[in-house]
Amino acid sequence: MLTFFLSIGLLIVGYLIYSKVVERIFVINDQTTTPAYTNQDGIDYSPMPWWKASLIQLLNIAGLGPIFGAVAGALYGPVAFIWIVLGCIFAGAVHDYFSGMMSLRHNGAQFPSLVGRYLGQAMKMFINVVTIILMVLVAAAFTAGPAQLISSLTPLSYTVALIGIFIYFLIAAVLPINRIIGRIYPIFGAILIFMAVSIAIALVATDQSIPNLTLENLHPGDLPIWPLLMVTISCGAISGFHSTQSPILARTIKKESDGRKVFYGAMIAEGIIALIWAAAGMTFFGGTGGLQEALATGGPGGVVNEISVSLLGTLGGILAILGVIILPITTGDTALRSSRMMVTELFNKYFKVRGLKGIFLTTIPVTIPAFYLATIDYTFLWRYVGGTNQLVATVMLWTGAIYLLQARRFHWICGIPALFMTAVVSTYFLYAPEGLALSYNLSLLIGAIITTIVALWYVVKIKKSKQRFIENENVDHVA
Repeated sequence: MLTFFLSIGLLIVGYLIYSKVVERIFVINDQTTTPAYTNQDGIDYSPMPWWKASLIQLLNIAGLGPIFGAVAGALYGPVAFIWIVLGCIFAGAVHDYFSGMMSLRHNGAQFPSLVGRYLGQAMKMFINVVTIILMVLVAAAFTAGPAQLISSLTPLSYTVALIGIFIYFLIAAVLPINRIIGRIYPIFGAILIFMAVSIAIALVATDQSIPNLTLENLHPGDLPIWPLLMVTISCGAISGFHSTQSPILARTIKKESDGRKVFYGAMIAEGIIALIWAAAGMTFFGGTGGLQEALATGGPGGVVNEISVSLLGTLGGILAILGVIILPITTGDTALRSSRMMVTELFNKYFKVRGLKGIFLTTIPVTIPAFYLATIDYTFLWRYVGGTNQLVATVMLWTGAIYLLQARRFHWICGIPALFMTAVVSTYFLYAPEGLALSYNLSLLIGAIITTIVALWYVVKIKKSKQRFIENENVDHVA
């Protein structure tokens, strides 16, 4: 249990100290008028109090991610705590902060536009496709489950429930952010926090034996920790999906100093939620073997329901139902909203997207494929969400690193986690069944080679940046 409390303490210290380091390196200016005011349109650009934006950001980036992912990652044992803490403080929260604050600095730009500005147009085209695919996969995967649960609890069929959810998606995606998201989602964000804190208190109060740190791989299926743990637990440590959500709130920030609380702070809160559910998963069922059996029987939803009802009684049952139905729906909703914004940026190159009609036209292209995927066997979607998600996270970290490099600031705060995630993603796609399915040792070797090549590219970028700086100084000196 000591490891559990120490991990939570480290996350809090990470916010209190490291978030300020990151903010200082980014260099904020509260005298700068934010896009929430300069572009105020009553739809996407609308000033919002930081506390409300923080709760919405938490709900948008979390949903059931830090619950389901943490429960699955708990199969590896207490080593999952290390990844959640270090990943969250030094990679995930940094990733979220830069994706939000760079968007704010660039007039509320979407993630692919930021990539194009700092990594080139070819990478922008690639990441545009990858990111929109990720949004479609997330929307489909995060709504099929709730539709199934609704159909089991009500007279509605699965198809009717799914249609109802997607009608809500269309409405929520086109309405002004303050109509539904700004009013209701902070309440759901508070429910997510309350649910996790209640589970934590119940674990301690019932004297559950939360295991202490061990580097031993306790996965019953003997799956390797590297790189699978880093993909299994994404939302609680680092998740590329967050870079698609941060621009939504970047368009509502009142002043730049709010960014640390909204972006870095929400990620730390998500890390704490992930820690709690990882602890519950590896404790409640008497070890990782029992957890694997529970996952095989009822899936992550069944595991969450059993833990909640057993530890919290009737309240737990209500929270579990709310969580499994509402939280993923809110994630799917904002996934389509952010993809609508990306499609709008693409369309605006050729013709201006204006009014409600234009908003609908840019929402439909991503809604239709998401609905179709949700009508088929959606379980295979999860195999592709994880790797794609971390690929997007890696690209965002590199975007932040080049941004800082060009600004002559300490770029390593993004560069080091970017290199780490490059190794994770390259090895994962080589080894995973949905990738090339190579042998583990061969995947490690090729992954190391790819990471080395990327590292050399980074070194070249650093040298060129220094050379340009020297040349500019010489020109200024002569002038």
